[in-house]
Amino acid sequence: MSGKKALAVGLAVVGLWGSTAFAQTKWDFPTAYPEVNFHTQNIRAFAENVEKLSNGELSFNIHSNASLFKMPEIKRAVQGNQAQIGEIILTAYANEDPIFELDGVPFVASGYDAAWKLYQAQKPFLEKKLESQGMKLLFTVAWPPQGIFVNKELNSVADLKGLKWRAYSPVTSKIAQLVGAQPVTIQQAELSQALATGAVNALMTSSATGYDIKINEYIKYFYDNEAWLPKNAVIVNKKAFDKLTESQQKALLDAAAQAEKAGWDLSREKTNFFKGELEKAGLKMITPSETLQKEFVDTTKVMLEDWTKKAGADGEKLLEAYRK
Repeated sequence: MSGKKALAVGLAVVGLWGSTAFAQTKWDFPTAYPEVNFHTQNIRAFAENVEKLSNGELSFNIHSNASLFKMPEIKRAVQGNQAQIGEIILTAYANEDPIFELDGVPFVASGYDAAWKLYQAQKPFLEKKLESQGMKLLFTVAWPPQGIFVNKELNSVADLKGLKWRAYSPVTSKIAQLVGAQPVTIQQAELSQALATGAVNALMTSSATGYDIKINEYIKYFYDNEAWLPKNAVIVNKKAFDKLTESQQKALLDAAAQAEKAGWDLSREKTNFFKGELEKAGLKMITPSETLQKEFVDTTKVMLEDWTKKAGADGEKLLEAYRK
């Protein structure tokens, strides 16, 4: 091969390598939950699917267990493009806009079918709000139904008075106030330590969280009142999304649709498993009596009334769509 031909071939190879490298995109992907959590497992599967569908052109560096940003910081990080994609729990941002709060308002949607129906009504409003903030909603996954973990038997709501109540959102702080408990802001990454030191002795969360942190080592009772099913949402920075090639965007959206279905199915499937494992480990599972459940409902119903006032005309439209 002549020197000129060799040079031409070499330049062609460099050019090909350069264009391939340019097409490859790797995003930071923070989430607040540990590797054992089913949400994180679903995100890992989503990431693998994105890489596969994009032929390796788009991939993620997943930072689990709040290792890159703490949970309340993730939305702002995605909005500011410090991380291009991230997972949040919507209710943590209730103070920003009522649309983020609704799936955490107690007893609006108690089971999976109701929670999915609520999401369908809520989704257009969520998409509109996130877009106004420079972000795009990719998918959501519901947590298992929330119940009360507590270290004493409950005969009435009054028995919660004075307990140190773990709060992770404005919604859970408000419930603490309504039942007379003392709200203590603790994110999941610090929850085990807070329980071990006695900083928290009551909380409302899912059986999934209880299982992840081995809550049976600190708490005796779980009152399974299915108060609500909050949703985690995977969001992406809109400018970062728009910079992707058409094929990368399609891979991301197709994988997101599959991850949403898989995540909701996994949440539903795992609920009984989580509760069963906790019961085997010594946690006492209690279905609240009709009287106690009614008291919970009556005590928290003011939260929906407050939400409706805050949400205005859009809130009325959303609830009307949900109740159809």
